[in-house]
Amino acid sequence: MEQYVECGSSSGASTPKKTSTPKKRRNLSPRSNDSTPKKRRNLSPRSNDPSPKKRRNLINSFSDRPRRDSEITTALNYGSEEESDEEEEGIAELAVPRIARMFMDEDDAEVNERSANATLERSPQSPRPADCASTPASPTPVSPTAMEPSNKFQFEWRKFSTPQIEPHLRREPFSQISGPTVSFTRPYEAFIAIWDREIMEMIVRETNIYAQQLATTMLENGTICPSSRITRWHDTNVNELYTYFAIVLAMGVVIKTRLTEYWNTSNDIFSTPGFSTEMSYDRFHLLSACLHFNNNKDCNSALLTRPQAKLFKIKPIIDHLNRKFSELYSLSQNVALDESLTMWKGWLEINQFIPNKAATVGIKTFELCESQTGYLWRFEVYAGHDTSAFQEDDPVSGKVPALVLRLLNGLEHKGHTIWMDNYYNSPSLARELKIRGFDCAGTLRTNRQFVPPELASITKNDMIVGQLLGCTSGDVDIVVWRDKNLVAFISTYHALLATKCGDTVKPTVAQDYNLNMGGVDRKDQQLAMYPLERKRNKVWYKKFFRRLLNASVLNSYILLKNQSWAHRKFRKALITDLFTAHRAPAPNSKTIATSVHSPAQYSSINPKKTDRLRRQCVVCKKRTVTYCKTCQLAMCTYTCYEPYHTAH
Repeated sequence: MEQYVECGSSSGASTPKKTSTPKKRRNLSPRSNDSTPKKRRNLSPRSNDPSPKKRRNLINSFSDRPRRDSEITTALNYGSEEESDEEEEGIAELAVPRIARMFMDEDDAEVNERSANATLERSPQSPRPADCASTPASPTPVSPTAMEPSNKFQFEWRKFSTPQIEPHLRREPFSQISGPTVSFTRPYEAFIAIWDREIMEMIVRETNIYAQQLATTMLENGTICPSSRITRWHDTNVNELYTYFAIVLAMGVVIKTRLTEYWNTSNDIFSTPGFSTEMSYDRFHLLSACLHFNNNKDCNSALLTRPQAKLFKIKPIIDHLNRKFSELYSLSQNVALDESLTMWKGWLEINQFIPNKAATVGIKTFELCESQTGYLWRFEVYAGHDTSAFQEDDPVSGKVPALVLRLLNGLEHKGHTIWMDNYYNSPSLARELKIRGFDCAGTLRTNRQFVPPELASITKNDMIVGQLLGCTSGDVDIVVWRDKNLVAFISTYHALLATKCGDTVKPTVAQDYNLNMGGVDRKDQQLAMYPLERKRNKVWYKKFFRRLLNASVLNSYILLKNQSWAHRKFRKALITDLFTAHRAPAPNSKTIATSVHSPAQYSSINPKKTDRLRRQCVVCKKRTVTYCKTCQLAMCTYTCYEPYHTAH
């Protein structure tokens, strides 16, 4: 005999709670940390229950075996149009999401009287689920719109219908063609599609402006000296900047501990002469110091919000990459939304601490990535939340729901499924996403607004290992699973179906969550093999720029979509193509030989003084103030000038 727990008042609507979101996102329960797992990935319960009484309540175990590749592929595309053509034909006729129909005319919407006394439903014990398969249900769906509430944020929680509706019948239809929007044949083509000539010319312009500003400031402060590299600055160009990018990318493939070791030309095993052939060490160091993306004089703090002012230096690059990433690729059905962290150990106002990330402390970004490939489609750098648009009567106007809706802007009514953890999920956000044509699923904090109080009050001792409790509002389902701790899930289509793999009984939403939530982590794992940003830097936004450059190369690799290219081979081919296409032309020896050589003096350090710049003579190695205009080399006029030109 099944047992149920009464949920809700006589009206069947849950009362919104005024609890605030906890500061630490690790705690899913407002009571203690024991109600949630410490790590999101560890969702498997104990294989052996020591209590015989509790063991009798579990589903009989099946043989434990590893999951096949075909089963993983089926789970990733679960409910897509390829699985059921007949059922999708009827669903595809809807021009708007199913849940949106009930808000078009509120007078026609009726709430089923039987849902007045809502209950939490326990996972059915019979029939038993097949090995690694969902619990069977009737193929005839029950229309969910007949029991949906007329108010947008009025949740009529009730038990699941019997038999339960198959998930693919409730899932939004997805018919978009995923993949690159433009075809490419070479790594170089995919890379310059992101870093096109327009953005490169902008970086060149801002770099040249900043170099002049830096030299002027050093002269005014008296900190410049004859040996300063800035005295040898000359304006850069697009070809040189592409070469600079290629050298930076090469440092991610050829890893050394010190920057100077890359320019080692000695005849030993540690020699890498290719770097010095493409660019001198002094020029590379000078470009790194003067690299700039936004004019300092354009920063007007009165017109910028606090978060905008913090990201002013890197804002053009962020905007450009977000636009290019979304234009060049169409996401598949499953999309993961999570955080990523770029390590920064120095003091920084926007630094964040996330203990379960590899970097632990650094610059946090909220990222939207494809679950299967890890393609970075859109990201937002955390620099403080803007609460100016917050409204008390609108649950989705808060900082976290507003962030999710910004990242998903442009994907509405295409049938994407958004996988998120408990930091983002809430019943109000799930309903808002359903109205906009999305499905969503993931873990849930039971102290969120609109969660039934009966679910929030359940403790670990109230359930046995493997037990499921849940309720639905028609379009949003909440499931609580007793693992080693309590784990709560929210979904818009999974219902209370359970799966069984070996001795493990878990809800279907937990299995799908483990398969689809790792999009951002998959991207970070691939980037960790080529750590471009590991070089120490005193300027945070230049290190973060290297992180974005690294992510753009990974996106280029996914855009090429050629299975014959391994990731490392792709990067080496890209670096070679960049050098070939943008290498500076070799000097013409005939032109130099016939040109007129004339000596000259370097300019004065300070106009008010007679001291001039002094550099090392190429012949005698003494410091001199004279040089050859044609050769652009320092040399003594009376002792070394004629011997040098006679020999060369």
